[in-house]
Amino acid sequence: METSLPILSLSAAALAGAAAAFPKIQARIALSRAKHRSLTGHSKMSKMVARMVPHYEFDIDDFFRSDGAAKDIAMQRQDGFFRLAGLYGDRYPKGRALTAEVTERISDLRFTETYRVPFQYSRLVREHLGTSAFVEASSGVTVTDIDGNVFYDLTGSYGVNIFGNDFYKECIAEGEKRAHALGPVLGPYHPVIADNVKRLCELSGLDEVSFHMSGTEAVMQAVRLARYHTKRKRLVRFAGAYHGWWGDVQPGVGNPVSPHETFTLADMSEKTLHVLRTRNDIACVLVNPLQALHPNSNAPGDSALVDSSRSSKYDRAAYTEWLKKLREVCTERGIVLIFDEVFVGFRLAAGGAQEYFGVKADMATYGKSLAGGLPVGVVCGRKDLMRRFRDDRPADICFARGTFNSHPYVMTAMDEFLSRLASPNFRSIYNRLDETWNGRARALNERLKAAGLPVRVGNISSIWTVYYTEPSRYNWMLQYYLRAEGLALSWVGTGRLIFTLNYTDADFAEVSDRFVAAAEKMKRDGWWWHKPGLTNKNIKRQILKEMVAVRFGR
Repeated sequence: METSLPILSLSAAALAGAAAAFPKIQARIALSRAKHRSLTGHSKMSKMVARMVPHYEFDIDDFFRSDGAAKDIAMQRQDGFFRLAGLYGDRYPKGRALTAEVTERISDLRFTETYRVPFQYSRLVREHLGTSAFVEASSGVTVTDIDGNVFYDLTGSYGVNIFGNDFYKECIAEGEKRAHALGPVLGPYHPVIADNVKRLCELSGLDEVSFHMSGTEAVMQAVRLARYHTKRKRLVRFAGAYHGWWGDVQPGVGNPVSPHETFTLADMSEKTLHVLRTRNDIACVLVNPLQALHPNSNAPGDSALVDSSRSSKYDRAAYTEWLKKLREVCTERGIVLIFDEVFVGFRLAAGGAQEYFGVKADMATYGKSLAGGLPVGVVCGRKDLMRRFRDDRPADICFARGTFNSHPYVMTAMDEFLSRLASPNFRSIYNRLDETWNGRARALNERLKAAGLPVRVGNISSIWTVYYTEPSRYNWMLQYYLRAEGLALSWVGTGRLIFTLNYTDADFAEVSDRFVAAAEKMKRDGWWWHKPGLTNKNIKRQILKEMVAVRFGR
């Protein structure tokens, strides 16, 4: 009897320990279930896999038949490739020469030039289809490069350019006149800032404003304030969403250090809502409304077009319902809901994504579109969340500052932008906006389908992406045919086509004609040939075999 007491005590202690650990285990399982099933939702695993991917490149023979194409198809592709290379050489000599000269000294450019296409094809593409990184003029919806070529601008200046280049030129020119007397005096405010703050509060429906030097900085400050006021550490972001390049919001590939306070969860998921309802350590949830175009997928770029898996799944009603559920849970649990509108701000509606989706955020961040393309970041938030100190603890502060915050030239250009945006006549540009752009996308898709071309477009208003209806390893080639037709693209290629809102029906008709012509030429040159029965899964398996062979020297 005496010997059984210690055993019973140990058993009781074990049961008590298990009981204490059980809620933590449950929470951990719930968190794992809420993560997106792909590598997109598992940052540590994605970095481990990225380190394992070996480098290899196709020689000139394998380049044109990496999908097992017959010799005649490979020759058809090769002829088309070098015909295109000849056109590039004739049309862009100055731009290509200058790009080659500065690429060795501009690390950003060296990166983008290397990652325009899947790495297996990169060397030959850079050697023969080098693009020009330089433009020297803009007018209406076009830009002109240093060789005198005029392109329809589909870059949107990374989302900054909402109303057209001429509009922003006017904002900057008028702003410069008003700021000239003060010049680059930093520290004191230019008086115009009072009007800017008033309008920003009205547009966002929030109480206070802080100014920063970029959208990335604005998001950093919003998250910092959320953590400061909730006294919680965890940040929730959604798989695939972009919030700048700082560490806590880029926990996977591209960040040498793995953030430990960031949860990357699945978008539009009840399991994610369960995590938000049951944990007590989540300070804020970051939403980039652009993800409505491709939930749970990384920002699309041609360098990732290894097959035809990319798609567009925009459903405004479904995404609105998701945001409303998210709002409800965040309110219930005291979690700060942050809308990152650096990219989409004022493009979908005058009041931004909050107005467009009918959901109120606790904080919203905006970027360069506010100041005519000049560098700026803005945080708008509830009064209690924007406070950077505590009355009862004077040394407990939440610090943020920057040398160029509230620069006079930025503030006056911003006032020009906001003044125009407030005009009733100008506001009319938003009337039937979705109807206009959805109709244009639908019309282009009908033309592509009628022509038997395996390419389609998806859109959220004037932000478009290109996707493909048949399996192929060569979809990334379309960007080079589009450029040859006089369509200017950003470095991500067909992943993002951003139209300014001043595109007329005639402008769009010209873009549509050129898009179809480019796709027809690509089809003529054999790039969309594929074996019967080929699937995207087959393509991925083939790429895996190539990697294994390289890794083990076979």
